[in-house]
Amino acid sequence: MTFPTPVPGLVIRYAFLWSDEARRGQEEGTKDRPCAVLLTSTTDAGETLVIALPVTHTPPTDPDIAVELPLATKRRLGLDDARSWIIVTEGNRFIWPGPDLRISRPDDPSSAAYGQLPSALYEQVREKWLNAYDRRKAAVTTRTT
Repeated sequence: MTFPTPVPGLVIRYAFLWSDEARRGQEEGTKDRPCAVLLTSTTDAGETLVIALPVTHTPPTDPDIAVELPLATKRRLGLDDARSWIIVTEGNRFIWPGPDLRISRPDDPSSAAYGQLPSALYEQVREKWLNAYDRRKAAVTTRTT
């Protein structure tokens, strides 16, 4: 088995590092969490570069910085029933698969992915991220390059 191919909207299990943690000198995320792949690209060396956005149970302070995951989507992905949001002002950039991608079943790299967001939901995430980016509110922490 192999790691899934990263595509925009794929929800992965990842040790996310928040920008404030990185500023304090932390190099590792403190918690494995679902994250939504925002975009992918290919480096000159042929490696896949990914930007992933975190999913959190903490309600956003500003509705413009997050997209709530519908309960039906959470259930289809195998996540819990608690309210959750994708935060569009925080991202981690890394080379796929990278050391911070987490598998949920031993010896099964495909278990690093929960599944795909519905395209309409992904478009909401992308639009809110573009808006945050244009306002210089989108922070991206580089993990591996």
